[in-house]
Amino acid sequence: MKHTVSASVILLLTACAQLPQNNENLWQPSEHISSFAAEGRLAVKAEGKGSYANFDWTYRPPVETININTPLGSTLGQLCQDRGGALAVDGKGNVYQAESAEELSRQLIGFNLPIQYLHIWAEGRRVAGAPYRIRSDGILEQYGWTIGRTAGSEGKARILQLDNGKLNIRLVFTEIGMPSETETQEQCAARRR
Repeated sequence: MKHTVSASVILLLTACAQLPQNNENLWQPSEHISSFAAEGRLAVKAEGKGSYANFDWTYRPPVETININTPLGSTLGQLCQDRGGALAVDGKGNVYQAESAEELSRQLIGFNLPIQYLHIWAEGRRVAGAPYRIRSDGILEQYGWTIGRTAGSEGKARILQLDNGKLNIRLVFTEIGMPSETETQEQCAARRR
């Protein structure tokens, strides 16, 4: 009898260990995404060529600003989106505008970057109301991109990896917290120049 109970417990534990992972709780639909400020490193690989930079990113609705910096801290460019659309400022101060961040990225670099969804995916959520698939390995597929996210012990993003077959983007977060500014901006700073 003792061996039968032990065998039953082992069989039950083995069966439980082999159950497929329930990914239903992963990538919940986006609702309200909290404001945040983040810093880290960015790697982009396209057509076998890679580029690396640092970033600082502030998301405070309705304004989202991403600065791309050299390792020494000089700003290479800035991307900002607000209710008026998206704009990019290069290192020389030239300003480029479009109705959406995706359209702006297509104009400037020839790729549709899903910039307007990054803050949602960084929070571990999917874009609500849009088609999606969650693979058995927990990877989200949405808007033609595969999105992987690794979180730290507090649930905050540590790594956000995006791939669409042509372009691979990897953000490694070194800091994530609340924005230091207390005043909410209604538009991108570059629009006020």
